[in-house]
Amino acid sequence: MEKIMTRFNFCVTRSALSRALALPMLMLMLMLLAVKASANETKAANDAKTVNVYSYRQPFLVEPLFEKFTRQTGIKVKVIFAQKGLIERVALEGRRSPADVILTVDAGRLVEAGARIARPVISDILQQHIPAAFRDRENRWFGLTLRARVAFVSNRVTDIDELNYSELAEPQWRGRICSRTGQHPYNIGMFAAYLHHHGVDATRDWLAGLKANLARRPSGNDRAQVRAVYAGECDIAIGNTYYMGKMQNNTESPEQQAWADAVRLIFPNRQTTGTHVNISGMMMAQHAPHPGAAQKLMEFLISPEAQQIYADMNYEYPVRAGINPSPQTAAWGALNPDLTPMAEIAKLHRQASRLVDEVGFDQ
Repeated sequence: MEKIMTRFNFCVTRSALSRALALPMLMLMLMLLAVKASANETKAANDAKTVNVYSYRQPFLVEPLFEKFTRQTGIKVKVIFAQKGLIERVALEGRRSPADVILTVDAGRLVEAGARIARPVISDILQQHIPAAFRDRENRWFGLTLRARVAFVSNRVTDIDELNYSELAEPQWRGRICSRTGQHPYNIGMFAAYLHHHGVDATRDWLAGLKANLARRPSGNDRAQVRAVYAGECDIAIGNTYYMGKMQNNTESPEQQAWADAVRLIFPNRQTTGTHVNISGMMMAQHAPHPGAAQKLMEFLISPEAQQIYADMNYEYPVRAGINPSPQTAAWGALNPDLTPMAEIAKLHRQASRLVDEVGFDQ
């Protein structure tokens, strides 16, 4: 009987002890959970104040935009700059990628990357202010600026004020045109736009005629073509408009100012289908860790003030209607852009590339 009572007393004591400890233990657990929840809330709040950008666009162009965005919103922008490989990097990083927003150039690259690494962004601001031709129908990428591909015509040539792309293949220009490689994305975009408007056979004939009119084998960048005009090697160089501004204001290589002074810009097809344009653009990464902050940045980049910064700093044309190009850019002439959807042109890039090889454009 004594043994039974001892065991009973032990059980009662242990039960009482358990009850005595239960409340403090519960309170301790609740406190720990509260601390963890608070830490998570703090981290989430800090995350909401950060956006990570992978950018192909040069630092001098986008950093002033990001600084202004941070001053307005308090959201810090962390940027990785590179000339190549960022899209592949995002794809390899997968769900672990810190990328929120990707900035790049060329419609073909935007379309390809949009299908691989972008997530749709539903924004009334982006849809309202970016023309349909310069954004994805599924809201995976959005244009920011326009760059027109035009003719840099020698001031020695005084008898033309208008020019169509088709005319570049006419015999009167035999041996008088300079161009970079036909396989460069800038030219492929222009050739694909021509393909869209004229079909395969006409584009093949046009490319053959344009090749026959080249003064030399394609080489160098757009500025090198203008230099060749300055040197008297050709009368027309094919190039993007913003290179004019880069040359006119180049104080590190002042000889480029002389190249720019030797030419004037003619915007082909201004009176018909419109001048071919390509775009720079943006997209939200598929696994963006800060989607809210990312969308705020994307919407800021289409704001009037951001569009004006783009226009003034890089001699590009704002994609948003109602924003004037810089006075220097406006002095080159009015741009009437071809409004063929960028996605439709991008679909034809590979076919245009095959036609370039078929006519031996670069040989």
